[in-house]
Amino acid sequence: MLTRRDLLKTAAATSALAATSGLAMPAIAKGAAIKLGYVSPQTGPLAAFAEADKFIIDGFLAKTQAAGLNFEVVVKDSQSNPNRAADVAKELIVDDEVNIVLVASTPETTNPVATTCEAEEVPCISTAAPWQPWFIGQQANPGDPSSWQPFNHAFHFFWGLEDVIAVYTNMWQQLETNKSVGGLFPNDGDGNAWGDKAVGFPPVLEKGGYTLNDPGRYQNLTDDFSAQINAFKSGNCEIITGVMIPPDFTTFWNQAKQQGFRPKIASIGKAILFPQAVEALGDTGHNLSCEVWWSPSHPFKSSLTGESAAELAAGFSKATGRPWTQPIGFAHALFEVAADVTKRADPTDSAAVVAAIAATRFDTIVGPVAWDGANVPPFAAKNIAKTPLVGGQWRLKDGGGYDLVVVDNRTAPVIPAGGKMEAIA
Repeated sequence: MLTRRDLLKTAAATSALAATSGLAMPAIAKGAAIKLGYVSPQTGPLAAFAEADKFIIDGFLAKTQAAGLNFEVVVKDSQSNPNRAADVAKELIVDDEVNIVLVASTPETTNPVATTCEAEEVPCISTAAPWQPWFIGQQANPGDPSSWQPFNHAFHFFWGLEDVIAVYTNMWQQLETNKSVGGLFPNDGDGNAWGDKAVGFPPVLEKGGYTLNDPGRYQNLTDDFSAQINAFKSGNCEIITGVMIPPDFTTFWNQAKQQGFRPKIASIGKAILFPQAVEALGDTGHNLSCEVWWSPSHPFKSSLTGESAAELAAGFSKATGRPWTQPIGFAHALFEVAADVTKRADPTDSAAVVAAIAATRFDTIVGPVAWDGANVPPFAAKNIAKTPLVGGQWRLKDGGGYDLVVVDNRTAPVIPAGGKMEAIA
């Protein structure tokens, strides 16, 4: 059975033979579509991350077609399952013969797709997962830094654990607390990275004078958090942090209320990025805090459409009747990068596409994207491009619903703050 890379090598040899014999070969300019594969968790517990996919892809195709460009986007649903993500990535490569694979949203989706692309030598651009669980999580031995190797075909743009830790502690410093922190880290790619004693929260919190109470890893879709709540009550934890899928935080927060546990601060990654998840909590979502990857107040514009962040968010709400969400900007930016890369390289030449991705240096709706090694450790510099991150709190609106207000921008002053940190009542 031939793999995709075998076929590519055969095609390259055929092209070389045709060139030497004077035969005419088909070219992308002759009308062949540029095929982009796209994988995201459209169903399952991570589905909120993919809520804007159709809006983004429809807009991308309309804009590029109007410009006379011929793109085809083949969309696959990971179903929030890592095994399924790997399977559909292989389908995109072998069956659909896409030129570039794009993937978004949490290590459970990004990692198996990027790993498959790397094995098949197909260019992959990834986003919406902190870079440590993406890069380290794909290594043969994640526990041995000396063995870590860069990737040749997979590239990722997002922020890192160092950024979210800085954002959270900056928010916490605005309030008076006992610095006792309860950790909620699941047994998945994000949870294991965030709770890691070497690269995660523990060493940084200890250095900052915080005491971390970590009851250990739990399984996603847990229905009883009594053990964690009792540990946090015993430790007098005034701050709660962690990285949870939306259903799990809803379960935890409701049970915490029922069992009389009410911290001053709850800064939770992943679970409360979405207004629907916060609205599901009723008025107990007021002043919950989280990282803010992207918002209408971010001062960036799309390289594809010229729209501002505010205009893109408003367009989504007008088209769907739903509030904006943070992944909108990064889904859009994925297609910005793909469009920019295919301007600079023949999409049928994987090596040229990889070189073009590596040389990317341009401004997007989420800010500058450049694989230039800036602010990234040397071992990951080839594959990671960092984007800015700030911190925000959910505030109840008078007419119902919630606003996400940026309350700390020390990590990215270019993004305006709209308020100050407030304690949970």
